[in-house]
Amino acid sequence: MRTIMKNSLNITAIAAAVLALGGCGGSSEIKNSKPAYLGAVVTASYDGMTDDLLTAGLGKTGLGGAAPAAADPLNPTAAELRKIAIYNNYRAILDISAAGGYGTLYGPNVDAKGVVTTGEGKIAGTEYIAYSDDGTGNQNITMMVQVPATFNPASACIVTGASSGSRGVYGAIGTAGEWGLKNGCAVAYTDKGTGNGIHDLQNNTVSVQNGVRTDATAAGKASIFTAGLTSAERTAFNAATPNRFAVKHAHSQQNPEKDWGKWTLQSVEFAYFVLNEKYGDLAKDGVSHLKKLTPANTIVIASSVSNGGGAALAAAELDTQGLISGVAVGEPQIQLVPDARLSVKRGATILAGTGKSLYDYTTLANLMQPCAALVSTATNAFNLVSTTIAANRCAALKANGLITGTTSAEMAASAMAALVAAGWQPESNDLQASHYSFATLPVALTYANAYGRFSVKDNLCGFSYSATGGTGLPVAANAALLAASFGTGNGVPPTVGINIVNNNSVGGPLLDAVSLSAGNVQDYNIAGALCLRELATGTSANAVRVKQGISEVLRTGNLQGKPTLIVHGRSDTLVPVAFTSRPYFGLNKMTEGGNSKLSYIEVTNAQHFDAFLGFPGYADRLVPLHRYFIQAMDMVYANLKTGAALPPSQVVRTVPRGLNGAIANPITAANVPPIKAVAAAVDQITFANNVVTVAD
Repeated sequence: MRTIMKNSLNITAIAAAVLALGGCGGSSEIKNSKPAYLGAVVTASYDGMTDDLLTAGLGKTGLGGAAPAAADPLNPTAAELRKIAIYNNYRAILDISAAGGYGTLYGPNVDAKGVVTTGEGKIAGTEYIAYSDDGTGNQNITMMVQVPATFNPASACIVTGASSGSRGVYGAIGTAGEWGLKNGCAVAYTDKGTGNGIHDLQNNTVSVQNGVRTDATAAGKASIFTAGLTSAERTAFNAATPNRFAVKHAHSQQNPEKDWGKWTLQSVEFAYFVLNEKYGDLAKDGVSHLKKLTPANTIVIASSVSNGGGAALAAAELDTQGLISGVAVGEPQIQLVPDARLSVKRGATILAGTGKSLYDYTTLANLMQPCAALVSTATNAFNLVSTTIAANRCAALKANGLITGTTSAEMAASAMAALVAAGWQPESNDLQASHYSFATLPVALTYANAYGRFSVKDNLCGFSYSATGGTGLPVAANAALLAASFGTGNGVPPTVGINIVNNNSVGGPLLDAVSLSAGNVQDYNIAGALCLRELATGTSANAVRVKQGISEVLRTGNLQGKPTLIVHGRSDTLVPVAFTSRPYFGLNKMTEGGNSKLSYIEVTNAQHFDAFLGFPGYADRLVPLHRYFIQAMDMVYANLKTGAALPPSQVVRTVPRGLNGAIANPITAANVPPIKAVAAAVDQITFANNVVTVAD
């Protein structure tokens, strides 16, 4: 009886398949169709001379030169904004100094085989842009597919490029974008819902898909982001707190990170639609195109760095259609489901569990870093932390029972010890100060709002976004900076002249860094820092909201057997290896066991922001992680194309450039040795009995 039932089910399935293909004697055509979530597709082609996909016509020389500007700064055109965006997004991710490797180890003029050419590296092709949305206009995830003229449908490949950080859709142009275009692959980009959307609440202006700013009401559903306020709410908000801004990642109330994997997979589906419209044969109706390119004949590498790398891993975990062939990512911001069985060992240090959430470790850093910066002001890389204000932060931390010590030096040592005990590598100690100056509070505040789905009108923990004048008071924004924000903004204030304001400063709202705490003390706003920290560790109603949002973004480590390479810098201070890549490697091995094809490469003397290598104190001590991202991409592609083995998990030991007088020596290949096909025992990263062991 069971056999008969099974056969009847098979017959039913076969009949359904025949009907789907046109019935008996009918056509076997499978027509290409645009995914329902995609809006209108805007297309533009570039000749590779006056304009191109990779450099917007600037070429290697232009990307390394002065910033392009709009002819009319108050009214930049869409084409000008695109060029400005490509220039700034490329340089925001990479060190573009010649001594640091630009033009020799990487860059538009370095071809797919690593050969340095005399060309400018411009790449001809066609660009397709559309929104993905659920019909409300509240999501408007920007998707873009670039198809180089060298794309060969007989050897088809697609590379994903989810934006790093909270950048707009060009945010991965210098990483996944450059590699993919050079190798003749289509590149499927997405801003993953955290894109560079800024709503000027005072003047009610927003950016539309091509970056041009316009009235929010006129833009309607075409806006990248419009805050969810009624007209009355916006009027009341402006009256109470004038000249403020809402920003998409912080204030969309969508918690977009929970869907980063979904958006990345949608970008691949968009790429397939574009490619089959371009290369698929005409259907018998003479109008439609057939599905010529499918996962069966196309290599798809999920890629990108930082948040984009986390999105690629999330997409691989969610991939039920077999859209992704393999994964190659750098310094992924990834957060894991808790599993107390796992432990990670480096030398004598053992950390139990699957790391910390981004919000947990970032709010801890936001508390401790200013005080820890006083440990050794002489050795800190690019230290902008005020010693006076930092000493006051130390005193405030001690008063709240968070550190010990009597002198500023003792309290600073206690703060630094707290960071190391939590999981930061000792190699990050000299970088803590610069990260506080540029990244820590902006990240903590953005994600607090995002995870808790707070509105801009909530002014969470007393913070808001505004332009500020010379004395730190909120002022009207610079119109030219705002007009160009699509091209120059990073999606996380401070950006384009918009800063973080402490609404609760004694005497009235003031730029957070110089704001006044109780007693007219400057301590980098200890009350705000403690408030943000409580959202990670406390039990308030707002903390419950934030923790719920965090629970929605945790990943499982199940890559479904996809060949994968992760490269990460040991000195990463923004996304530390102990909280992310190390435990992800272990969780993957626990989850997949013998089916795992993940290799983890940890690079010494490398950190999160290659662009910081242009800062004093960085270039001589640290090397570009991008060098190893390129190798990871090459290796995964070779594995998928020819079956070449992936390298074993290992520590790559680089050699700092050092100084010649006060100037860092030019980088050479000797500073950045390649990932090894066979790792020596002293360099191995291994997994056994639920323990990840990282070579010291």
